[in-house]
Amino acid sequence: MRRITEEASLYDDLEQKPVAELLRDINREDHRVADAVEQALPQITRLTEAIVERMRQGGRLFYIGAGTSGRLGVLDASELPPTYGTDPRLVVGLIAGGDTALRHAVEHAEDDEQQGWNDLMGQGIASGDTVIGIAASGTTPYVVGALREARRHGVVTGCITSNPGTPLETESDYPVVIIVGPEFVTGSSRMKSGTAQKMVLNMISTTVMIRLGRVKGNKMVDMELTNEKLIDRAVRMVMDHDHLSYDAAKKELMRKSLDAIMREPEAAE
Repeated sequence: MRRITEEASLYDDLEQKPVAELLRDINREDHRVADAVEQALPQITRLTEAIVERMRQGGRLFYIGAGTSGRLGVLDASELPPTYGTDPRLVVGLIAGGDTALRHAVEHAEDDEQQGWNDLMGQGIASGDTVIGIAASGTTPYVVGALREARRHGVVTGCITSNPGTPLETESDYPVVIIVGPEFVTGSSRMKSGTAQKMVLNMISTTVMIRLGRVKGNKMVDMELTNEKLIDRAVRMVMDHDHLSYDAAKKELMRKSLDAIMREPEAAE
């Protein structure tokens, strides 16, 4: 099995390069990521359509990973409730080693082939749900084992990986393989592979939320107004929707929820 993520960097003698050259070379490599994601758009489309269909029937979405991959899944899942007003249990991110691993490495947590499924069962996973395994290598036991057991229990599986022909791809009903090439620092998959994972997660979750009716026009109509920035954004949305002054829109927002206002027909000019 070819592990592109472990192949030698295209660059060498990095410690001898000036800062400007290092940054320019990293940026050059980052440009490759969007092109690699574009090549995988058909795979991403199939996975996203499957998720939408199942979530419309009451299913949930789980991300599961280790290290950087796990952190990115938890990040994406945790941003959906404030952004789209979703129940935190609707999209759940799991990381090998639990919440401690978000800040500190948990030794050998990713090597436990059974723990991933145990963590999913702890969240009450059901056959109507979807699990996306995230692992640049495509071989992480915690993630591969979770997907294998998920399929055995009738759960639809997908993955995001940077290597083709891996066990993770084999255990996925809807694999997404993003070939970003060798990392700038050999084996440092938090770089291009991590950037690709972040991009794909953004694409999937945003598209799912749109298809589930959490966006009207181009506005996040169900966002939680938890700070001044979001309150100001909501006021301006109401201003635009109902053609009101800032103060009048703010008063209207105090009377009704943003969701209720934005789903009403636009006020006449």
